Amino acid sequence: MSSSIVIVYYVSSHGFGHAVRVAQLVNALAAREPDLRVELRTGAPRWLFQGVESRRVVIEACETDPALAEPAGVIDEPETARRASAFYQDFDRRVADETARLRAVGPALVVGDVPPLAFAAARQAGVPSAAVANFTWDWIYAFYPGFERLAPGVLATIANAYSGATAALRLPCCGGFDAMSQVVEDVPFIACRSTRDPVETRRLLDVGRDRPLVLWSFGGSAVMPEHDTFARSQLNVIAPQQTLPAGLRHGDLVAAADVVVSKPGYGIVSECVANRRPLLYTSRGHFAEYETMVAEMPRMLRCRFVPREDLMSGRWTDAVAAVLAQPEPPEPPRVDGAEWAADRLLSLSRR
Repeated sequence: MSSSIVIVYYVSSHGFGHAVRVAQLVNALAAREPDLRVELRTGAPRWLFQGVESRRVVIEACETDPALAEPAGVIDEPETARRASAFYQDFDRRVADETARLRAVGPALVVGDVPPLAFAAARQAGVPSAAVANFTWDWIYAFYPGFERLAPGVLATIANAYSGATAALRLPCCGGFDAMSQVVEDVPFIACRSTRDPVETRRLLDVGRDRPLVLWSFGGSAVMPEHDTFARSQLNVIAPQQTLPAGLRHGDLVAAADVVVSKPGYGIVSECVANRRPLLYTSRGHFAEYETMVAEMPRMLRCRFVPREDLMSGRWTDAVAAVLAQPEPPEPPRVDGAEWAADRLLSLSRR
């Protein structure tokens, strides 16, 4: 009989931020517990968990939750509601399937970032569960006035699932958690802090110091316009969609850049905070997390807004200079959340 501690970790399939911070936290868990075994259940791309998959960490495909419909970086509200309605119409079967799986695996703890499916299945299987996230999906969906009409009953189903959580580790720039309010604990940023010398990273990228280096970071949703020759003539611009030298992570690019250009979400904001880099940001449409990020960012990092039409037409070089001229915030937030959360999760797994 194995003495390993088993954790089953459900990861949202939406965006990149959930997966990237989970990778940081799983590494912190593995560093603390030599007998740990983690099963990641997710629909996110496997490459987002770079450096995590090993003999003790396995990644298994699972439709954990419906992703937001976000073509070209802007939320499609009706399609988002349609996807949610379709997913949760079949929720009882999904919960039953995951409950059977959990009973077969026998984990000490279920963790979710932050699919409601994780907590509903853990409750039925009689396993303690913990949320680690900066928002909840009922909060995201409730932001849209027409959501309840287009997806009736989904908000209540999600809240009921969340209410079964044993603990909720709430990250900065947060929203929601009403259904878990009795078990919430606030945690510092979980973020990718580069350990590479930025000068060496620039050398690997073949980028000099003659012009500011700008990281154009929009996940898989937007590529820098080819016609944007003026910005390229004034700046060194790189995009993660390009093939990178082996061993480089996105956080290494952030640390090497002078400015990051993106839409604000937990992943990119946390990496800019952790690596002390300014963020030039544009709108991502009608999205609850965006509103929270915009309100919180100025006290955490240098940041500046640029309209999407200016960004896509190359009228953003002055904004780069302006954000570089801003002073650093006097008290940057802590970024040791992975270590903090790992200790808390291991304590829950040993109950």
